[in-house]
Amino acid sequence: MLVKTRIFTMYNGEYRNLSELAEAMGISVSQIYRVREGKRQINQKFIVGAIKAFPNHRLDDLFYLIPDSADDSNPPHQQLPVTQSIEEPNVKKGTASTVKPPSVLP
Repeated sequence: MLVKTRIFTMYNGEYRNLSELAEAMGISVSQIYRVREGKRQINQKFIVGAIKAFPNHRLDDLFYLIPDSADDSNPPHQQLPVTQSIEEPNVKKGTASTVKPPSVLP
């Protein structure tokens, strides 16, 4: 799956240009251009920056997933909300689950 962004169609209403957007995101202008041109993948710093620059938008508004060419489990160009792949499973209230660390051998 590839992470894609909608911020390049959204920023005009809130920022005058990509330089201003990059400043609000806390990343370099060159990184903005590389992501926009598809020469760089979206990374964690880009995602965090987009959330800072667009605080009134949901993650699904800013990003979406598409299958890459090696993944044939979804039809081509199907846009999936980002949260579909990162949400944690529902846990009943009042229950706690613990993960035990692997035992250490002497």
